[in-house]
Amino acid sequence: MIIMAKSNLSSFNPGPFILLGIPGLEPFRIWIGILFFIVYLVSLVGNSVLLYLISKEHNLHEPMFFFLSMLAATDLILSNTCIPQIVRIFWMGPQEITFSGCLTQMFFLHYSFAMDSAILLAMAFDRYVAICFPLRYTIILTRKTITKIVMGITSRSFCIIFPCVFLLKRLPFCRTLIIPHTYCEHIGIARLACADISINIWYGFAVPIMTIMSDLILIGISYMLILRAIFNLTSWNARQKALSTCGSHVCVMLMFYTPAIFSVLAHRFGHNIPHSFHILFANIYIAIPPVLNPIIYGVKTKQIQDKIILLFFPQRIH
Repeated sequence: MIIMAKSNLSSFNPGPFILLGIPGLEPFRIWIGILFFIVYLVSLVGNSVLLYLISKEHNLHEPMFFFLSMLAATDLILSNTCIPQIVRIFWMGPQEITFSGCLTQMFFLHYSFAMDSAILLAMAFDRYVAICFPLRYTIILTRKTITKIVMGITSRSFCIIFPCVFLLKRLPFCRTLIIPHTYCEHIGIARLACADISINIWYGFAVPIMTIMSDLILIGISYMLILRAIFNLTSWNARQKALSTCGSHVCVMLMFYTPAIFSVLAHRFGHNIPHSFHILFANIYIAIPPVLNPIIYGVKTKQIQDKIILLFFPQRIH
C-alpha cells in the first residue's frame, strides 16, 4: 500500500526531469550551440521587426498581413519555448527541468505547431478569396470574419493540445526521469511512466495527424481552385501577378509540412536511422521555420520589403 501510495503521489509531483541533449554529438556541442544561438537571435530580430512593421504601417493592415503577424507571434513563442534551453544543454551539458516546467514546455511546443498549421490554412483561404473573388475580398474578409477565424484557430489548437497535459498528469512516474532529448514532448514524457500509455500514444499520434492532414487537404483544395482561377485569366501579366502573391505562402508551407511529413515517416519506417539523427532533425525543425519565415516574406512580399528598406536604410528611399 505504501508503494502504491508513493506511485500515485509521483503522478502528481514527480521529481525533476533530466534532459540529456543529443547523445553522440558531445564533441561538437559547443559549435552546435553557437549555431542555434545565432539562429535564435536572427529569429527574434526577424519576427519582431515583422510584427513592428505590420503594427505601425497602416497600409499593411490587411487580412493577409494580419495572419502573417499571427504566424510571426507563434514563431516567437516556439523559439522562446525551446531554443534557449537547447543552447544551454549544448553549452552546459544535461539540464534539469521540473515536472510542471516540462508540461508547460510540452504544451506550448505542440500548441505552436497546431497554431502554425491552422494559420497556414487561414492564409490559404485568404489567397483563395483574393484571387477567386477579388471584387468581394473586403466584403468577405471583414473584421468580424477575421475575428471569428482567429478565435477558431486559437480555440482549436488549445482544445487538441490541452488534453495532453491531463493525459500526462494521470500517469505514475517511478523510474529514473531521464529524457534523451533537448526538450519535453508528449510521447517522450509518457514513455517514462510506469503504466500503460496506449491512450497517450493513440491520442498523440491520431489527433495531431488528423488535424494536420485535414489542414493539408483543405489547403490543397484551396490551391486547386486558385490555380483554376489563375489559368482562366487571359492576360499573362495577370497570371504572373496572381502567382507571385502566392509564392511566399507556398514556400512557407513547403518548409513547414515537408519536414513534418519526413519526420513522421522517419520515425515510422526509419528504424536503421541513428537516434541522434532523429533528435538533431527535430531540433532543426524547431529552429529553422521561425528564422526563415520572416526572411521569405521580406524577400518575396514587396510591401514588406519596401518597409524594411525604409526602416533600416531610409536614405535609399527618395
